[in-house]
Amino acid sequence: MSKRFSIVLIGLAFLFYVISLANGGQTTLHRSVAPIEAYEMWQENPGKVKIVDCRTTEEYVFVGHAFMAHNIPSHLWTGKWDPKEKRFVLATNPDFEDLIKKKFALDDTILIMCRSGGRSDEAVDRLTKAGFTNVYNIMNGFEGDKVTDAESYYKGKRVKNGWKNSGAPWTYKLNPRLIYSSNR
Repeated sequence: MSKRFSIVLIGLAFLFYVISLANGGQTTLHRSVAPIEAYEMWQENPGKVKIVDCRTTEEYVFVGHAFMAHNIPSHLWTGKWDPKEKRFVLATNPDFEDLIKKKFALDDTILIMCRSGGRSDEAVDRLTKAGFTNVYNIMNGFEGDKVTDAESYYKGKRVKNGWKNSGAPWTYKLNPRLIYSSNR
């Protein structure tokens, strides 16, 4: 292999690395869809396209959710406060993949959202490793990103992008068939 070819390969690898860093909200497989795209995909084929909300049940119930979204948490509420991180601790749900397998076929198209994209990004990778072949992260999750403009009345609030702010329908109304319960 020539030195020039090696330099080109290294340059391309670096370029792809930089692009991957710029694409926040992308899974390691880079499979993501915008919220409105996810809604349109579901509308076109609700029998084959499934929407999963992997937030905790508390988030799903009290913050709102897409009306067709199955709540299957990838992480569970512990009620424990982490003073260093200044947030409550969530524990990985070890049953997540098995719960998804009970509801959906390995070749179903599964679109996953969380609050802002991090947990759903991880969930896509977990399900891909579990054998699912058509899994996508819904970019920016349900609530979206926080407003960072120091002058904005909405600074710190999640009113920027995400399902809730995209124009796609959402609700507070609960459908017991779609809500996760550890009793099932």
